[in-house]
Amino acid sequence: MRMSDLITKEIIRMLNDSEGNIAEIQRNEFASLMGCAPSQINYVLSSRFTPEHGYIIESRRGGGGYIRIKRVVLSHSSALMHIINSIGDEIDSMTTRIVLENCLEAGLLDEKNARIMASALSNHALQCLPVILRDSARASILKQMLLSLL
Repeated sequence: MRMSDLITKEIIRMLNDSEGNIAEIQRNEFASLMGCAPSQINYVLSSRFTPEHGYIIESRRGGGGYIRIKRVVLSHSSALMHIINSIGDEIDSMTTRIVLENCLEAGLLDEKNARIMASALSNHALQCLPVILRDSARASILKQMLLSLL
């Protein structure tokens, strides 16, 4: 398992073990515990614990500084609307896969629908479009698919 996956798994474990869906870490201490560089903690937080993924990051600098990760718990409709609004005008295939995986993990999609959507939004499925239009078409289609779940 990659180090970023291990860090993610540990933060999620901390969130699951907490009462308020909040994990608080000190970056250097957490990096030492995980056996990695502090920059790897930053990478994981900035790539996997974003508002689009359903998290809010707060930090306080200084000697007693911390990083607080909050998992946002939304209703089904609110979560879908949050995701739809975060997509923007374009989305690449990798980000689409991440969005679908997050929807699956959050119980917003079942596995069959996630696979169907991933297939329909793949570069292979959109190959009839010029490359320059694929990401905007993918974003529009994904938004409509997610809206259909409301």
